[in-house]
Formats: sequence, C-alpha cells, structure tokens
Amino acid sequence: MAREIALRQLTVRARTEAELRAALARRHVPTEAVDEVVERFSEVGLLDDVAYARDWVASGERRFKSRRSLAQELAAKGVDRETIDSALESRDAEVELEAARALGRKKAAATQGLDPAVRYRRLAGALARRGFSGAVVAAVVRETLREPPMAMNAEAADPWVTES
Repeated sequence: MAREIALRQLTVRARTEAELRAALARRHVPTEAVDEVVERFSEVGLLDDVAYARDWVASGERRFKSRRSLAQELAAKGVDRETIDSALESRDAEVELEAARALGRKKAAATQGLDPAVRYRRLAGALARRGFSGAVVAAVVRETLREPPMAMNAEAADPWVTES
C-alpha cells in the first residue's frame, strides 16, 4: 500500500523526501513501511533531494524568483540547508539580476500609461515580493522606468489612422 501511495505522489510531480514522508504519514502508513519505501525509492533514483533542489533553482529563473525566495521554498519542502546551499551555488549575482530585470520589464509593460508613482510602487512591490534585495529592487526599478515605453502611442500604432 505504501509503495502505491508513493508512486501516485511521484507521478503527479517530483517530491522531496520530507514531502513523501508527510504524504505517507497522512495516509497512516506505519513508520517502518515509510522508511522502507523511502530507502528503496532513493536507491533507484525516484527520490533525490539534491536533483530536486537543483531543478527547483533552475526553474526559479523562469519564475522570476530570488535566491532568498528559492531557499525559503526549498526549506519549506523539507530540503536540508546543505543541499539548498549546494543547489544555489549555480545561481550567481548576474543570474539573479537578470531574473529581476526580466520581471521588471514584464511588470513595466503591464503598467504603461499609469502614473509614474503608481508604476514605481507596483514594480518595486512585485520585485520585493519575489525576494529580491533592496539594492536589486532599487537598481532594476530605476533602470526599467528610465527606458522608453515598449509600444508607440496609440495613434501611430494604428494602421487605419490616416494623415489629414
């Protein structure tokens, strides 16, 4: 029974050892059976916290997440500190800054036409919620809001408007 529960959990998405143990405990699986399944699944490579953490960090760039945010998410999933630190080694300051810039461009485009103060607050808030440091937030907001708007004004962009 424990094996089937674990396989169903891992079919949906990859899990950490702690997540799998918690799922089995919720189903009232005896501790001995949990230990046996976790050990066997680790042996055959179905359960690997190191690979999970590495993949989670790699996906963080696409999700515009900071190192701090990724570390908190992994810790909440039961990954140990040493594994988290090892996974985050690949995430240097330049990758972090580029993720912040990408989120900044996306949010700036969505707030075009709003009051500059509103744009500033929304952009800074979005970056801060993703866990970027104050220095990164300030730099990206200044850089992003200084750029010219992405699209031309509405009249120039409309091909049906003719000069009179």
